[in-house]
Amino acid sequence: MHRPLLIGTLAAALALAGCNRDAASPDANGQAAPAPGSSADATHAFTPEITAADFAELTRTLASDAFEGRAPGSAGEEKTVEYIRAQYERIGLQPGGADGSWYQTVPMIETTADTATTLRIVGPQGERTLAFGDQMVIGTRTGQAQVSVADSELVFVGYGVDAPEQNWNDYAGLDVKGKTVVMLVNDPGFHAKDAQLFEGDRMTYYGRWTYKFEEAARKGASAALIIHDTPGASYGWDVVKNSWSGAQFDLRAEDDPEPRLPAQGWITGDVARELFSAAGLDLDAQIAAASRRGFRPVPLKASVSFDLASTIAEKSSRNVIGVLPGSERPDEAVIYMGHWDHLGAHEGEDGQKVIYNGAVDNATGIAGIIEIAERFATAQPAPKRSVAFLAVTLEESGLLGSKYYVAHPSFELSKIAAVINLDAMSVAGPSRDFVVTGMGNSELEDLLKVEAERQGRVLAEEGNPAGGFYFRSDHFNFAKAGVPALYAKGGGDLVDGGTAGGEAAAKDYATRYHQPGDVFRDEWNLEGVVQDLEALYGVGRALADDTTLWPNWYEGNPFKANRDAMMSAQ
Repeated sequence: MHRPLLIGTLAAALALAGCNRDAASPDANGQAAPAPGSSADATHAFTPEITAADFAELTRTLASDAFEGRAPGSAGEEKTVEYIRAQYERIGLQPGGADGSWYQTVPMIETTADTATTLRIVGPQGERTLAFGDQMVIGTRTGQAQVSVADSELVFVGYGVDAPEQNWNDYAGLDVKGKTVVMLVNDPGFHAKDAQLFEGDRMTYYGRWTYKFEEAARKGASAALIIHDTPGASYGWDVVKNSWSGAQFDLRAEDDPEPRLPAQGWITGDVARELFSAAGLDLDAQIAAASRRGFRPVPLKASVSFDLASTIAEKSSRNVIGVLPGSERPDEAVIYMGHWDHLGAHEGEDGQKVIYNGAVDNATGIAGIIEIAERFATAQPAPKRSVAFLAVTLEESGLLGSKYYVAHPSFELSKIAAVINLDAMSVAGPSRDFVVTGMGNSELEDLLKVEAERQGRVLAEEGNPAGGFYFRSDHFNFAKAGVPALYAKGGGDLVDGGTAGGEAAAKDYATRYHQPGDVFRDEWNLEGVVQDLEALYGVGRALADDTTLWPNWYEGNPFKANRDAMMSAQ
């Protein structure tokens, strides 16, 4: 799931115990030969049905140490994309990339910031130096090996939002050229607890840190720093620290229409409080002021300087695309997708290699689309529309693989009936609810409701709408382009344990998210994920079989205009 991000719904909860499993690279048939100490079974016989055993085998392998955390551009990527390809081929899918390939090459820039970088802040109380990791993180998306900012005035710009339709502009009256803007995470309704501001507790796109950096770049700032707070971000500082350390990946500037800052990063809440205090300001009072209409930028009576050295390399990564061609409308498609990448391996404090296996995030999603693919490939009759299975890269680096696909699609966007995203599936056991992230968005929910009712379940909103999770996974790039996209998974009202059990499991997983502890566990209860996959298969099956179905966004949804425009242009 997109960096930095905490699983904010109970849907991703699980009870984790035991030790991680290892597996070796796949053979030509897509099977994984066991490495020493591994429980991966090279003789595992996959079945046409969606089963817990098949799902476990796929997840265990993808999350094994042999895949080294599945970092883009690494040896782990080679094993990962080859394993996915081999599974697609075993199932009987056809290559869905350009020129008959299984792959879509995604050109990328790898940037690794020097962690010896410091921020030097000069203010009323003298000079202070902030250390990378414990107090701040910073990086660049410019592709430049050296970025320097000298004596840049620090200005607090509230939430860093310019939203004309909301009559809101945190940059009003401010020329930010040459300045470094400091801003809050989330959007104005969150800290104010005011349902009349934006969408209250439910994060809008203006609350996303990606938007904030893009807006600061549009305004011409030299740099931008977001103040971290755990409730507003929905994840702790360790998630920020781990996610911004090591190699960072980006599309080439020519492949990305979004504007870029010279440098961007985060500071801890404690650092921010001290920075504001030195300027004679109370941080809490400023947060309250920034949450009211009419806020104006506030100088922090300090300047920042830094010399950011980075190691730059031009590389590429790959999306993996398999297709089951439609029997009547092969040019129309239903797309199932998930991201295969995770955080890779890092050097620990003791100098030993630490692997971030990413079992839940997102070996489970890739295992899920492979299971659904096998169900489609063996079910009769064959679907009338094509069904595509898209395993994308660089999600953890800003949804980049899916962004590239949307810019270079293998199916015309107007011919895609729907996108169904699988990211961090619930392994906590069967649930009475089915969580729809961003509930109330599209008519795909009507189809999912039918499938959920067949299972005796109800649709529910995510438990933490303030987290803005609809904007944090790969389906969002399709949504921005207008293609209806569904992101749903098992909920937190567990059949065994109720909401209390779900809450406990969610809290337990929160300690493992984007940590080395996100590993495969034999103790997982996979009955629920099988139900979830069956329901999501049912949604796609209905769309693939009925070529008159063209789901749209609900009225009032901001993505509907793009969908209407693309469909009317046919």
